Amino acid sequence: MSRLDDIRKLQDPTKHFAIAVIRFYSELPKTEPARVIGRQLLRSGTSLAANYRAVCRARSSADFVSKINIVVEETDETLFWLEPLVEANLVSAEAIGTLNEEGNELLRFFSASLTTAKANR
Repeated sequence: MSRLDDIRKLQDPTKHFAIAVIRFYSELPKTEPARVIGRQLLRSGTSLAANYRAVCRARSSADFVSKINIVVEETDETLFWLEPLVEANLVSAEAIGTLNEEGNELLRFFSASLTTAKANR
């Protein structure tokens, strides 16, 4: 399997993660704080999938590093927005469990890819 094949194999999981974020958002309480935080979560959670597709089209190693860095930032931001939802008692910790686990798994992979790509430049 080529490096490009390895990179592309995460396109579906990132899209599924974005869909999970959309579904989670639609189930949030209909309060102003949940709406405001939820929209931030929705933006970053769907953005990471779209930006990951751009990673798969990187034209150089520098372009790859730049694009994967954006994905790392969007993934980390998505995980951040889950925290105030729980800490403000807008949702339970159990409600974000699977989403949080999947996001952390993606973040570990993207961070490792970024580290490797920087080392190989």
